[in-house]
Amino acid sequence: MSQKPQGELDVLDKVEIPQKYKVILLNDDFTPMNFVTFVLQRYFSKTPSEAEQIMIEVHQKGAGIAGVYTKEIAEMKVHQVNEVSKQNEYPLKTIMEAE
Repeated sequence: MSQKPQGELDVLDKVEIPQKYKVILLNDDFTPMNFVTFVLQRYFSKTPSEAEQIMIEVHQKGAGIAGVYTKEIAEMKVHQVNEVSKQNEYPLKTIMEAE
């Protein structure tokens, strides 16, 4: 069994895997379904069928996971979706939650 040279760091001991966050779309009674599918395709790179499936989950269950990302990316996506919703005068809200 080989030994590490003295002073060599074990990189795997030093690297932490970043925590992941779920980006969740919340249902409301006013945002059109086609806007929700647009958001999922535009900001989460979902295919039309994936977007429709998530949109139906949001509609039926009250919430749906749009994607899972590192903290900074999840924060950016939440901000983008909440801003585009506000600009289009829809109450669609997006939140993030640690996995």
